[in-house]
Amino acid sequence: MSWKQLSVITDQQHAPALSDLFSQLGAVSVTYLDALDEPIYEPELGETKIWEQTRVVALFEMSVHAEVVELLVGQQFPRFSLKDWRLDILQDQVWERTWMAHFKPMLFGDRLWVCPSGSEQESPETVCMTLDPGLAFGTGTHATTALCLEWLARYDLKDKTVLDYGCGSGILAIASVLLGANHVAAVDIDTQAITATKNNAAKNNIDSKIDCYLPDDCPAIQADIVVANILANPLIEMVQPILTLLNSGGHIVLSGILSEQAGHVMEAYSPFCQLQEPVYEGDWCRIVGIKL
Repeated sequence: MSWKQLSVITDQQHAPALSDLFSQLGAVSVTYLDALDEPIYEPELGETKIWEQTRVVALFEMSVHAEVVELLVGQQFPRFSLKDWRLDILQDQVWERTWMAHFKPMLFGDRLWVCPSGSEQESPETVCMTLDPGLAFGTGTHATTALCLEWLARYDLKDKTVLDYGCGSGILAIASVLLGANHVAAVDIDTQAITATKNNAAKNNIDSKIDCYLPDDCPAIQADIVVANILANPLIEMVQPILTLLNSGGHIVLSGILSEQAGHVMEAYSPFCQLQEPVYEGDWCRIVGIKL
């Protein structure tokens, strides 16, 4: 089956209404793309930011007449607000596997391989994680995840209890078990992340050592290590809920933090933790501390 992909650039003001109209005209999906390489950093909770110039991309069944859709849209929006119409024909495929073709085995800390299914690595003194992220974030390709994996691969996790707060695909939770942790609690606000974590844990035959929770369901555990790869604002807002789950003397590993946000996160955690200097990779950083 093939699909018609119709897209046009508009401004921030008109993008939401254009998205709604595409849906009303039969689009099976509508997405936003950055038209001018304009970075958007962390929004407030509940806030959706859109680029000043946004390409709105609508996917239609082949039976839809794209020229009619373009005409109807043009009748409802000012001509100056729409530019660079494009029509592409997309062949149907297994989109997750298409993306996974670009996901290659990666080695962290000389101890941990992260590999897609079918590309597992075997080498002396290393462990290998099989990972297919599915609908949840986390493969190790992003700097924030890589920074956490590097730390986990270099720390002695034997017999430790770990809390992975914001587990996504489960990559940090699974890595912790493979590297020696006795038990991991994986927490996320997204039910798809919980599903992905459970599936990936089962693929690695360690599902008995990982318990998954939505935040409200997480028991009052006392972890030896908390890894929280989320975003700066949630990390700051949840200092007490996160640290309550960490033993005194335990390690806190924070990531998902833009370099310019490091000072704010450190200010929030420094009254309760002895913090190390941040470790930077590109625009992102990792902050590690020990709870006082």
